[in-house]
Order: sequence, then structure tokens, then C-alpha cells
Amino acid sequence: MATLTLKRLNDTFTIHSFPANSEIPSEVFKQHMYFIAKTNDEVSVVAPSTLMLLSEDSEPDWQALEVVGPLDFSLTGILSKISTILANKKISIFAISTFDTDYVLVKSNKIDSAITALTNNNYQVI
Repeated sequence: MATLTLKRLNDTFTIHSFPANSEIPSEVFKQHMYFIAKTNDEVSVVAPSTLMLLSEDSEPDWQALEVVGPLDFSLTGILSKISTILANKKISIFAISTFDTDYVLVKSNKIDSAITALTNNNYQVI
């Protein structure tokens, strides 16, 4: 696989958990970037930390690395390789995939270590 480029986003994000039957707060849709996932058990919302939501639970202070795309669906192992590099350094991630690319969220206090680990493994981080 060719070396990939990751872009560090400026925002700090909070991951929110809501009950499965919750409506998405309308303020979420006004954000320049957000992610929503719904299962039978919960609704997860990832939004900039500047947005205060009354969620059931939340995990603040995440920063994002975007895999510069768009990525072809035939590519394999992108998240696996990145997550393995970070796991070997004891850095937890929260991964999000979209149609075009992947995002790897890392706690803010680990972002510099994550970038170092990735650049030491031939990733470019801009």
C-alpha cells in the first residue's frame, strides 16, 4: 500500500451518547462538521467541543486526523494499519469512516505522540 497522508484538523471534538429513540438536537446540523451514528441501542454524535449538548454521556477532548482522500473502496487495511501503529504506542482511537475517507480521533493529550508514531512509520501528517 502506498504511503498515505493524514491531515490534522484544528477542531477539538466531543463524542456524545444519546438513547436510541432520541431526536438529534437541531444545533448539531448547524456545525461545519459532525458525525452521527444510530443503532438499536444508542445514537452517537461527534461534534466540535464548542457545541454544548445535553447528552446521556460524553467524552470530550478528541482531535482528528483525516486520511486525505477520496479513498477507493478497493483499498484494504487503512484503519487496521493506523490503529495497529497507535495501539503499539498505547494510544486509543475512535475511528469514523465516510464515503470518501476515514477519520482517526485521538485524545488531545496524545495527538503529538500519535503524529510522531505515524510519521515514524512513513505516514505524512500535514
